Amino acid sequence: MKPAARRPPLLLCALAAAAALSILLIAPPPLASHLSSLLLAFPASPYAGSPKLVFLLAGQSNMAGRGVAPPPPLPLPPPFRPHPRVLRLAASRRWVVAAPPLHADIDTHKACGFGPAMPFAHRLLLHAADSDDLVLGLVPCAVGGTRIWMWAKGEPLYEAAVARTRAAVAAGGGTLGAVLWFQGESDTIELDDATAYGGRMERLVNDLRADLGVPNLLVIQVGLASGEGNYTDIVREAQRNIKLPNVILVDAIGLPLRNDQLHLSTEAQLQLGDMLGQAFLKFNSSMDSRQ
Repeated sequence: MKPAARRPPLLLCALAAAAALSILLIAPPPLASHLSSLLLAFPASPYAGSPKLVFLLAGQSNMAGRGVAPPPPLPLPPPFRPHPRVLRLAASRRWVVAAPPLHADIDTHKACGFGPAMPFAHRLLLHAADSDDLVLGLVPCAVGGTRIWMWAKGEPLYEAAVARTRAAVAAGGGTLGAVLWFQGESDTIELDDATAYGGRMERLVNDLRADLGVPNLLVIQVGLASGEGNYTDIVREAQRNIKLPNVILVDAIGLPLRNDQLHLSTEAQLQLGDMLGQAFLKFNSSMDSRQ
């Protein structure tokens, strides 16, 4: 079977978004703040200076979120609603109250919607319901249409993600809890990309751990639920066969998709976020039992 045709416009949009993110990365704070304010105005948080458990959100469109809001008069599902102790690092590197769409000022060339990060955060808060000390810091960095080579060390997306994560940990103090990684749909188009996926993913994990100074950093990757091309099974197999410690897989296969048969529905994102939260809590519980 021949691979699906290339989609140059999609790749160009991804490259443009990466360039925009790199501009926000290197721009002086006043300019970066102005650029992000042109996109959306986000409320500041009283917990901005508090120590946080920080999570890097990286990958492509299904991490950024393409779920749509329920039609009126249906209410927004509680796991997507803002919570005062769930914060988001804006493109200006200011901590604000997290609310969908989390990637609105990051993945700027697409219409962002509901992703898995808010339900993930709510699952962690529910687990710590007896404590008011837990403050979560989400660091959105995902950009739709990106291939994994665009996340290699030295590329704008990688450098921006590292810089934003460092800033997040430094701003108010905090601990990096994990990387939530949902990417690979664009690597199913070309056979060369699909077969190279496993090696590129392992290099990415090793580079992130080295540059963020966390040798045992937990990486939770999402197994693909869909793909843009004919080589989804090859990428999924590569995801299952990552040979690094503290890299775990949460499989999205079977979760409901939108009509485009590529992006997860809002309900699927809610389920996925809960699954990611449970995976994080289970990992931490197992680590605690070994100590």
